[in-house]
Amino acid sequence: MTSVTIIGAGLGGLVLARILHLNGIPATIFEADPSADARKQGGQLDIHPEDGQVALAAAGLTEAFQAIIHEGGQATRLVDAQGVLLFEQGDDGSGGRPEVLRGDLRRILLESLPQDAVQWGHKLTAVAPLGRGQHALTFEDGTTVTSDLLVGADGAWSKVRSLLSDAVPAYLGTSFVETWLFDVDLRHPATAEMAGAGAMFALVPGQGIFIHREAGAVLHAYIALTRPLDWFGTIDFSEPAIAKGRIAAEFKGWAPELTALITAADTPLVLRPLHALPTGHRWARVPGVTLIGDAAHLAPPAGEGANMALLDGAELAAAIVAHPDSVEAALAAFEAAMFPRAEAAAAVSHEILALCLDDRAPFGLIDFFQSAAHQA
Repeated sequence: MTSVTIIGAGLGGLVLARILHLNGIPATIFEADPSADARKQGGQLDIHPEDGQVALAAAGLTEAFQAIIHEGGQATRLVDAQGVLLFEQGDDGSGGRPEVLRGDLRRILLESLPQDAVQWGHKLTAVAPLGRGQHALTFEDGTTVTSDLLVGADGAWSKVRSLLSDAVPAYLGTSFVETWLFDVDLRHPATAEMAGAGAMFALVPGQGIFIHREAGAVLHAYIALTRPLDWFGTIDFSEPAIAKGRIAAEFKGWAPELTALITAADTPLVLRPLHALPTGHRWARVPGVTLIGDAAHLAPPAGEGANMALLDGAELAAAIVAHPDSVEAALAAFEAAMFPRAEAAAAVSHEILALCLDDRAPFGLIDFFQSAAHQA
């Protein structure tokens, strides 16, 4: 039976390895991070019933998933720059897209794998075809591995992608600046009240503040600005006070309850430029290798990426299980289903980013939410 080599211990690679192990198929993940807790794993994710939850069920992790749900996290609010409430939807538990922390989700996936399934501290530096579907992998520490079936689950700047495609992510003209406020109910009660119990959006054309309330009285925010990358390049993010001042200046006149996410941030501001692969990114079948998650179909953050990665991992595992004697049949079947699904999801992600920040903001997003509520 063919062993599977996975590059990247993100959600897609982990769920792929989990389902393969459940089916007795050996899989090893090589991850650049030195350990599971080497860096923070991001914020809240809404896990959809049609993809993310399907993948977790296939991995036998529905009960573990339900145990990490952030109750009330599906609540949504939209306000204007002065904090005036424009739209609100509570969370009565019927929304079907429960919120969990990415770090918690990654943890339950890691705990479901054999202890040696992830090889930490293995940063891929080179990959080359050897013929007959095999590939030679070289890691930064000098380790070399030969793969029979190689899966690039290595994110936006995937090294494995070059085996299949010349596509590279392009800047979308908008960047997020990540911030955090801790112990908000005591230290920033007005901001906490405005943020509500789940997600909050404060939007005008070209800029916005996106907030998620997380467990433990934490507000996790992304400050969105439609600016050239060169503009952000003039800001020294290594100097927190300077960076806060420059970003806050772009929100002059906004409600102080909102700008506190910048001026009073408890951590240094972190720049997160938004990039995407072309919508509908595809490649011709190359023996012995494929991509999942952001490596295959990077799109703007709109709640689709994590769910697509999870489903990619589950569907690739299912294809491998269904074609135990033919790697190529498995990869061809997986890609034939994944390409149109990922294209549709990417189109939705671009649409939602536009609704957040285009000339109609915030009213296009309000229309979107109201339409979704009506259809539910």
